[in-house]
This record gives sequence, C-alpha cells and structure tokens, in this order.
Amino acid sequence: MAEKACVKRLQKEFRALCKEPVSHVVARPSPNNILEWYYVLEGSEGTPFAGGYYYGRITFPSEYPFKPPSIRMTTPNGRFMTDTKICLSMSDFHPESWNPMWSVSSILTGLLSFMMDKSPTTGSVSTSVEEKQCLAKSSLAYNCKISTFRKLFPEYVEKYNQQLAEQAQKEALSVPAQEESSLLNSETINNNMQDNAAKAEDGNRRNNRKQSVPTWMLLLIFSIFGLVMSLPLLEH
Repeated sequence: MAEKACVKRLQKEFRALCKEPVSHVVARPSPNNILEWYYVLEGSEGTPFAGGYYYGRITFPSEYPFKPPSIRMTTPNGRFMTDTKICLSMSDFHPESWNPMWSVSSILTGLLSFMMDKSPTTGSVSTSVEEKQCLAKSSLAYNCKISTFRKLFPEYVEKYNQQLAEQAQKEALSVPAQEESSLLNSETINNNMQDNAAKAEDGNRRNNRKQSVPTWMLLLIFSIFGLVMSLPLLEH
C-alpha cells in the first residue's frame, strides 16, 4: 500500500505533466496502481535514436519521494538491456544520491539525456550506430504488439497505423509505375526485334540480287561460246 503522501505527490506530478508536457517525454500511471508508471521517450534528432519510440516502466516505492524508483526500458534500443534495472543517480541503484525534489519529468529527462550518452553503466549495452538506427525504425511496431502500450498510449498506435497506411499507399502507387516501365521495356524489345527482322530480310534480298548476277553472266557466256563454235560449221 502506498502512503498518502506518496499518492498525493504522484497525482500532483501527473496533473503537472498533463498541464505542461515535457519535450520528447510522455508518462502515465497504471490505472490500477499509482506506483507503476509507463513512459515513452522519443529519440532526439541528430542522434542514432532519431525516429525511435522507447517504452518502459518506472516503479515507485511506497516511501516516494523520499526513496528513489527503479527504471526499466522494454523497447529494444541498443543502449540499455531490455526489462533490466538501469543504473542512474536518479534510480534505486544510488539511494544516497537521490533528491526528493526530483520528479517523474526530471527522472525521464535525465534518462533521455543519459541514453544519448555513451557512458557504460549497469544495464547498458554497446552497439553500433547502424544497429541503433535499425532498432529506432522498428521500435513503434515492436511497442504496438504490447497490450499495455496500446491501452496507455493510443496516440502512438494511431501514428503507427498512419505509417502503415502511407507505406501501403506508396507501394500501391509504385505498382503502376513498374507495370508501365515493364510495358515500355516490352515495347522496346518488340521494336528492336522488328527492326532486326527487317534488316535481316533486307540483307537476304541484297544477297539474292548479288547471287542472280553471276547466273545471267554464265548464260551470256555460254551463248557467245556456242555462236563462236558454230561459225566454222556454217562456212562449210
């Protein structure tokens, strides 16, 4: 059971987040448990995480804000292990450095900032820029498979559906273009075949003409030769 001070504090923080949203950060408590919050961090432009949507969970102790929460990230991201406690100065890994003045928004802003960093910590992993970019592209599709994500963050589900619709439209538009290109290529091939056939026929005609000239010449030679041979016979 959460203490009354804890419940009031978390309710106040949720109202503050709704009234003044934090850039690149969305966080909402579970409808059934005020101590369990879920968040989405949007990858910052100019980083390998750009275009990514990173879903995770914050679990608050009943003594909050006097004790720090635990933080986990569910979406594969290339920076932190999934569903594993992340070591931060704002997490329960370092209760000695916890400041009761910190809030959900400051915790998640700090997590986002630390995510962009390369410093190793408990729960972190080392991956290439290409791997992080690939995971960023597939992050929304991954999140939308999770029922809790779909319930708490319907706006991101709608965004994903829009992306699918736009992709389907692009693919549909590319099909006629490919068919037209195929028809043009087929027509070009047919034209080339017809040209080649015409050239071959023309060449055959020329060859036939060339072959007919020697035949006439032979007939003429035989005729002259016959006349020459018959002259002595005529004189007698």
